[in-house]
Amino acid sequence: MNLIYIDPPFDTGADFSFTAAVPDAPDDQDAGSLAFTKEPSIIEQKAYRDTWGRGLDSYLQWFYETVTILHDLLAENGSIYVHLDWRMMHYGKVILDEVFAKECFLNEIVWAYFAFKRSTAKKFPQKHDIIISYHKSEKWIWNTQFKPHKGEYLKRWKVDADGQYYRDDVNPTKGGTRVIYLDELEGDIVDSVWDDIPPVNPVAAERQNYPTQKPEALLERIVKASSNEDDLILDCFSGSGTTAAVAEKLNRRWIACDLGRFAVHTTRKRLLNVENVRPFVVQNLGKYERQHWQTGQFAASAEPLAGAQGLLLKQQQAYIDFMLKLYHAQPLTGRTLLHGVKVEFKRAMGTGKGAPTTNGVDLLGWDFAFEVNEVARQQAERANLDLRFLRIPREVMEKKAVDQGDVKFFELAALEVAVKTKKLDAALSLTNFIIPPDDVPEEVRKAVTHWSQWIDYWAVDWNHGGDAFHNEWQSFRTRKQPKLELSVPHTYEKAGEYNVVVKVIDILGNDTTKTVKVVVK
Repeated sequence: MNLIYIDPPFDTGADFSFTAAVPDAPDDQDAGSLAFTKEPSIIEQKAYRDTWGRGLDSYLQWFYETVTILHDLLAENGSIYVHLDWRMMHYGKVILDEVFAKECFLNEIVWAYFAFKRSTAKKFPQKHDIIISYHKSEKWIWNTQFKPHKGEYLKRWKVDADGQYYRDDVNPTKGGTRVIYLDELEGDIVDSVWDDIPPVNPVAAERQNYPTQKPEALLERIVKASSNEDDLILDCFSGSGTTAAVAEKLNRRWIACDLGRFAVHTTRKRLLNVENVRPFVVQNLGKYERQHWQTGQFAASAEPLAGAQGLLLKQQQAYIDFMLKLYHAQPLTGRTLLHGVKVEFKRAMGTGKGAPTTNGVDLLGWDFAFEVNEVARQQAERANLDLRFLRIPREVMEKKAVDQGDVKFFELAALEVAVKTKKLDAALSLTNFIIPPDDVPEEVRKAVTHWSQWIDYWAVDWNHGGDAFHNEWQSFRTRKQPKLELSVPHTYEKAGEYNVVVKVIDILGNDTTKTVKVVVK
């Protein structure tokens, strides 16, 4: 990484929940301005508890481990900028001094932003953040930044007949004077006090309705100062995606990470709105809540076998038995990947007397990779296999819900796409979209009148070659254009068979991807 910028949260009360809005139906029927709170996932709840739940000590330990990893990821010519507020600034400086060394400290930047001043209890109103920067070695990248001169500075200059600002400059070595024109200068050198960048305006085009969003001008200054074109930039607390959006616009490579699904959703949608955005990949790196809960829940009941490995296997089996019982399935032995039989649905494969008449497999999981549901389902159909993906709900970790029988398993979202062709022309239409109901309150589900209200945006790769998804067309809702197109035409340059990938993102930020074959002649 040539540049790292992070704006880590600190004990702000944020719990990864967010407000999801349900748009109106396509026939302009009012959906009642529906909005509901999406509760945090198990991994988000655990992250919040582990990082902030035990107070300052646990947070500082986490912060130290985080910046240690970032130090290792940083290139020798790299710099790191850490955005802090008044609660964390002094603690963060001490830790960064230890990890990066005091000699590598570059700046304490004061971002003084406009704020409506309100009376506070026995202290001055707060109106600035601190950004601390460090370099890794003596080879760090630096590009001096300039800003327009202020009006007070311009008053010191003369104006000629053409309206040009100029002044007489004394050259002491040659004992003479010369005329300097203001437009020959690059501007006022940016110092460590940034009072010329306001926060994001509520009606600004870049506003993403994300609570901790930072202005693009702030990140643009950092990116331009400490990186060059094609350098690699990391923001592992991407939030609304400002760093990635700015890096993309400035022709830098970037990696953006966030634990919250809504942050990933916001960042991706924002990038798709960047003109001539390059193809990028969204990856789900998995969740660790199962291992954490499994170890704590089943360790006591597991009888030790031969050493630690045997104990682990015993815990895993206890976990599988527990899950099969919740799913009302009978354990199945002698198989590595199939753990149980769903008797009442007769979905297990087998032969002989009493064998089910259909080939079916249910896959239970805490979460699935963004594209696995539709891709695997289509492959299963070709093998005449009825395959269902069901998400394990968070209620399995709540003893009360388990005891009351309130645990329900829901299938992942399902997408239906229609294709029409005529010569070299093709047209795609979304015909149906179903999302798992467990994340949506019942009163909201009942009020939705059309399946398209669940969709926030969708995109098409007209000739997918097996590499990254190429966003060649998209339709998404904005404040100015809340309607969603449900059909799109396309004309191919030559006849042939094409793999077309359709990616749908619902209002909760979940991905559903479907691949269809298109043949044009």
